[in-house]
Amino acid sequence: MRPFFKTWLTICLLLPLAAHATNREQRLPNVNGYTPKSHASAPSSKSKKSVKTAPQLVSNKSGLVPPMATKESSNVLSRAVNVLGTPYRWGGSSPSKGFDCSGLVKYAFNDQSFDLPRTSNAMASGHGEKVDRNDLKPGDLIFFNIKSRRVNHVAIYLGNDRFIHAPRRGKSVTIDTLKKPYWEQHYVVAKRVLPKEQNAMRVVQR
Repeated sequence: MRPFFKTWLTICLLLPLAAHATNREQRLPNVNGYTPKSHASAPSSKSKKSVKTAPQLVSNKSGLVPPMATKESSNVLSRAVNVLGTPYRWGGSSPSKGFDCSGLVKYAFNDQSFDLPRTSNAMASGHGEKVDRNDLKPGDLIFFNIKSRRVNHVAIYLGNDRFIHAPRRGKSVTIDTLKKPYWEQHYVVAKRVLPKEQNAMRVVQR
């Protein structure tokens, strides 16, 4: 795939995704002490109080999970989109050697910032915070079980029900949609992976 086309496609994908994520974040409660800014009115004293108590909302019981930072999310999506068209290769985790599904995720998330296991099943079993399908945001991981009861496939959510993944032998890294009956049928769970530093802060807060 030509570099110019990849750059153009990356820009076309990330701009609407950023707007989509912003619109959805405005409907979320305060998380991690962050209150989305409103252009309609200035913050009231009530909103200031909610900022102080916001860390209490971040817990497994409430089910609230802070979103990945916009910059980090954009970096993940950009790295993934830039390798569109790379051939599938079992065990592959680089543009030169090809990708399998989890190899693509490891490459996009960059091990220097994120600590992810190598297989899709391990990623789904004990890594990240579970999020509802209705609360998916760009950069979240979505997991499927294909011809198996166990999770054996992972993809990166792009927004608007679209995701990028390395499908199988004979295919290349591509973009697909959750609206297809096939993926709806095999959808299992979604996880939000936080950077090492941000994840450590969540552990301390608990």
